[in-house]
Amino acid sequence: MIWELTIDSRFYPAIFNCQFVKADIALLNELRGIDVFFIIFSGALIFFMQTGFAMLCSGSVRSKNVQNVILKNILDACGGAIGFWFFGYAFAYGGEDPDTVTFIGNKHFLLHDSTIYFQKWFFNFSFAATTATIVAGTIAERCQMIAYLGYSLLITGFVYPVVVHAVWSESGFLSAFNTNPLLGYGMIDHAGSGVVHVTGGVTAVIAAIIAGSRKGRFYDGNGNLLDEPLHIPPHSVSLQ
Repeated sequence: MIWELTIDSRFYPAIFNCQFVKADIALLNELRGIDVFFIIFSGALIFFMQTGFAMLCSGSVRSKNVQNVILKNILDACGGAIGFWFFGYAFAYGGEDPDTVTFIGNKHFLLHDSTIYFQKWFFNFSFAATTATIVAGTIAERCQMIAYLGYSLLITGFVYPVVVHAVWSESGFLSAFNTNPLLGYGMIDHAGSGVVHVTGGVTAVIAAIIAGSRKGRFYDGNGNLLDEPLHIPPHSVSLQ
């Protein structure tokens, strides 16, 4: 005897719906994979700006200080990663709530949370490293390595995250994603012209004031003002 399995036509819609659900889940997984790839690829392009800043800074200084300047860019990446991993991401995006306004975040320290998407951390870290490296050319030839490493940790671990939280977090008082932003108007910064470059620029001005001019540029060894500023030619105009 041969048994034949037949399905009542009344069950066809349910079967088709199950197939569509499976197809939708598979499609969503594919789309999420594409999103993750795009975010990581975009973060890599932003992080690659470190090489551009390294070329610009090394071309602007004397040949004897080229290695020093390039090492500072490496410190930006390394110190920035440590600072943003320990505190930066938590201060920037920890505990987001569009119905509340907070000064800084208070969750996700050391990325300690199962809901963290690491591609988002990497993308935001690349912006933090870019903010830190803007200052490298400002104080080139005028700063010790230990001081610069401390600066990299400070700006990526606290200064930059505070600005990010204010503008890009749902709980920021300037954020357009908050239900009650300052003065009723939220700030939108699509690519970091304010969050990244204004923060880095203001920090660079402060660093230049603190570090002062290069030795021998405007004053001689005895502290006397020179008749004309000393001309210090760059190492390579083509790298600039």
